[in-house]
Amino acid sequence: MPQMNNEIKNEIKKRRTFAIISHPDAGKTTLTEKFLLYGGAINSAGSVKGKATSKHAVSDWMEIEKERGISVTSSVLQFNYDGYCINILDTPGHQDFSEDTYRTLMAADSAVMVIDASKGVEAQTRKLFKVCTMRHIPIFTFINKMDREAMDTFELLDDIEQELGIATCPVNWPIGSGKNFKGVYDRAEKEVELFSDTKKGTTQGEVRKVKFNDPEIAWLIEDSQRVQLEEEMELQDGAGAEFDQELVSRGELSPVFFGSALTNFGVETFLQHFLKMTSPPLPRIADKGEIDPMEEPDFSAFVFKIQGNMNKAHRDRIAFMRICSGEFEAGMEVYHMQGGRKVRLSQPQQMMASERKMIDKAYGGDIIGVFDPGIFSIGDTLTTSAERYAYEGIPTFAPEHFARVRQVDTMKRKQFIKGISQIAQEGAIQIFQEYNTGMEEIIVGVVGVLQFDVLKYRLENEYNVEIRMDSLPYEFIRWIENEDIDMAKLAGTSDMKKVKDLRGRPLLLFVNEWSIRMTQERNEGLALSEFGR
Repeated sequence: MPQMNNEIKNEIKKRRTFAIISHPDAGKTTLTEKFLLYGGAINSAGSVKGKATSKHAVSDWMEIEKERGISVTSSVLQFNYDGYCINILDTPGHQDFSEDTYRTLMAADSAVMVIDASKGVEAQTRKLFKVCTMRHIPIFTFINKMDREAMDTFELLDDIEQELGIATCPVNWPIGSGKNFKGVYDRAEKEVELFSDTKKGTTQGEVRKVKFNDPEIAWLIEDSQRVQLEEEMELQDGAGAEFDQELVSRGELSPVFFGSALTNFGVETFLQHFLKMTSPPLPRIADKGEIDPMEEPDFSAFVFKIQGNMNKAHRDRIAFMRICSGEFEAGMEVYHMQGGRKVRLSQPQQMMASERKMIDKAYGGDIIGVFDPGIFSIGDTLTTSAERYAYEGIPTFAPEHFARVRQVDTMKRKQFIKGISQIAQEGAIQIFQEYNTGMEEIIVGVVGVLQFDVLKYRLENEYNVEIRMDSLPYEFIRWIENEDIDMAKLAGTSDMKKVKDLRGRPLLLFVNEWSIRMTQERNEGLALSEFGR
């Protein structure tokens, strides 16, 4: 077996790959921008809304995102900070994000959850959190927008624990909020971090650290705030969970930080602690067992996202892959497990939103995009190992909204099928057909309703096809796990629809959740699952 090269090992050790997740408007894109500011990747941060600074956020690239000031697709950003090489997977925080978000979490080693201090945990965060717990990935919480009036700190922590079922351990504690927000208290160092103005967050700003028992504190924060902080710390020390790195690594305890991404308060502190608490790239499960990047010398990766037409000038498709082991070199030949043949990975690039940078090398833990001539699918494994193995597949998540879609101009049938199939291959939508019908009527399922707008927009702009969409009342979908089921004999409820996916696998759509149980009761031995394999 070839030996692991030390230089490659050291490069992999430097890698930290995490996803940022949040509810809409919690400030995730702003926080991402500030990380880049501290990493020296950009000189001044453009806030998404761009009122004070009229720039589009670096991490948003699709036209529809620029028009609406939201992130629709996950983008990947890489920067260096303090000897680490950091890959951030920025997920759409839209109330209505797509399956893309779930898949991105499959490529990350940890997650940063951004919560709005005035709102607490919101619906979307709950869903994403489910995926994190499914994979036991460590979760770090950044409670943002402390520069606005915030909920009580204990209530916020209680909200996370109640809603998400994870213990919390505040690493620092806020001193005031809104106009009275002075800074944060570092619990381990027993010092107060005070912040200076950062010109609406466009510069890094100075941080001043003062020990809590230093007499100078009396000048810097009001007496009432000091007394409140002492009382809150006494309560927290008595009742809160202790910091335990092992529980954090298992995803059972979330370290919590407070700050304001908009004004840069607490961003760098968070980044420094986060890097100490997270691990280098973790082993991944393949069909031959665990593949450890610290021991596997050969290159291996899996595809977790495919994005078509990223560049209007070149109708291209990019396959994003997470490198799990070894070293990647531009133009290298790898074995494509699902395709059963060798392929050359061309035009490797790393993204800075739509700014692409061609790369020569990348290592375990990195995320790269390669040109896809149409051969890759989500979940595919690529490797140079003589011992062929495939990584665990990425589950297909259940869509929650359905619509019947047809093209307005019947002459454009070809473009319609091509466009809808390519967008489905990227995984933003899922397509179903009714049993016993052809492709003239297609049912589209999405995880978030915004994907319907994106589909319409893209079919019109990229494929020149106008569509008509009628929403359907179904909210629940189940894959049928039984091998040889006779769909004609399946006894269901009146609100059930029998469909099949692109691979011809049978599925059932339901309007009500209780219909699922009734259908199972009426068909002995019927096995239904929420995730497609």
